[in-house]
Amino acid sequence: MTDVAYSVRRSERARRARIVVDPRGVEVVIPRRMALRHVAPFVEEKRPWIERTLRRMREAELDGPSVTLRDGGRVPYLGTVLTLRVRVDRGRARAHVARRADELRVALGPGQPLAAAVTAWYKRRAREEVGSRLDAATARAGTSYSKLSIRSQRTRWASCSSDGAMSFNWRLLLAPPEILDYVVEHEVAHLEVLDHSRRFWSLLASRCPRYREHERWLRRYGPLLRLE
Repeated sequence: MTDVAYSVRRSERARRARIVVDPRGVEVVIPRRMALRHVAPFVEEKRPWIERTLRRMREAELDGPSVTLRDGGRVPYLGTVLTLRVRVDRGRARAHVARRADELRVALGPGQPLAAAVTAWYKRRAREEVGSRLDAATARAGTSYSKLSIRSQRTRWASCSSDGAMSFNWRLLLAPPEILDYVVEHEVAHLEVLDHSRRFWSLLASRCPRYREHERWLRRYGPLLRLE
């Protein structure tokens, strides 16, 4: 038996078992038909990797982006830090969030969760921040995309489909701006080369010479880009 604490989630889409490690803990995602008796041996096999990942995550928490969701707390936004100013209005039916300089002002109705209101604001801003960068990057590359979606994937930052549909994770707005710029360039390169072949990395390097540095940043600090 393993001493690693974990939860198990069945997925209709999973073709094989995988392990997700983030600040909330360790989750094992398994196919619908996989027998539970196979989970513990699988986790035991992956225990060295899990422990290394948890250790790196604890180290990253000391110098990575920090979030404090409360009145007077702070949230990162593309390299800046916004101070939360939160008030509750008894007569308010819908939350309202607006940025004023380096403050993020949040008005909530009774019982409305702060995290949900702030997340909704980040999603709206992500469409603008990503959209403007995506338009500029495709113009430089001489390509085009078919549509843009903003999502909340747990383990994926962005994707580009074969028909040019782009999807980006709103949590990228919690990272420095150069990280978002890199992810945009990465997906725009996929408009020309869908795989991760040598040709793809050569094209990406010509447009984003520091892409390896940005990849390392995402691997180290990506799990911390959360509001929960």
